[in-house]
This record gives sequence, structure tokens and C-alpha cells, in this order.
Amino acid sequence: MQAQILCAQPCPTPIGTFALIGSSQGLRELRWSCDGLELDEPCDVLDEAAQQLSDYFAGTRRSFSVPLDLVGTPFQLKAWRALAEIPYGTTVSYAGQARRIGRPTAIRAVGAANGRNPVAIFLPCHRIIGSDGSLTGFGGGLERKRYLLEHEASASSAPRGR
Repeated sequence: MQAQILCAQPCPTPIGTFALIGSSQGLRELRWSCDGLELDEPCDVLDEAAQQLSDYFAGTRRSFSVPLDLVGTPFQLKAWRALAEIPYGTTVSYAGQARRIGRPTAIRAVGAANGRNPVAIFLPCHRIIGSDGSLTGFGGGLERKRYLLEHEASASSAPRGR
């Protein structure tokens, strides 16, 4: 049974203002736009998600710990959870992700699952690229994907504090 959506709030970032949507179980969705949503119901999980995104864009966060409330097929859930295992600042091909989840011939299915990832950035589907190294498919658009990968590359090469 799905948890009821309880809260939604805007989240400004360098690549646009997103809508964060949560339930009593955790972050349910990151939408690339706030259009058509009433975003007047903040809650603790979304406050934490917004803070973690802010830290990510500031270059001080490389992984996320906000609780997620994912709704999908068993295959989608497996593909989405595997995204969290891709190290910050690195990329993996769709074929590589298919191998990681033990389904080496399911390359297109992995691509389709990633296309339905409801919490992009938190589960970093932007780190998935074509086998030839090209930037392909991203719900937020290829310019945002490029930005996210360049952001991680520059933050990865910056000196780290103590």
C-alpha cells in the first residue's frame, strides 16, 4: 500500500526550482518544475531533502541520506537502488548498470527504469551515459545532466577540508 502524499515544497537550485514531494515514509518525488502544484505543505523530510540538495550544490555533500518512499515495479526499484551505488563524480554506461543489477541483457529495460526515476539527483541517474561516453536521456534535459556531471567533476577535483 502506498503512503499518502502529505507534503510538497519548492526547492531552488542553480539549475531551476524543483518541487519536492513527500509522504509519511520519505521523499517520493523530485519534479523538475513546480508548475501546477500547490506547494504550501512543507514537512521535515522535505526540509531535510532541500538541505541535502543545497549541500550537494555547494559541493559539500556527495551522497544523500534522506529517507525515500519509492513506488515502482520490483525491477525499477532494483535499478533505482543501484544508482545510489555509483560513486560521486563517476559515470557508468547503461550496460554497466544492467550488469551491476545482475541483468546484463536488460540494457533497454534499465534505460526505461532510469527514465522513470522519481528522485533524480538523490538517486543519480545523471551518472548513466551511453556506451560510447555520450550523454543520453535525462528527464531534466541534457543541459542539466551536463551541469550535474561537470559540477561533480569540479567538486571532486577541489581540495577537501579537514
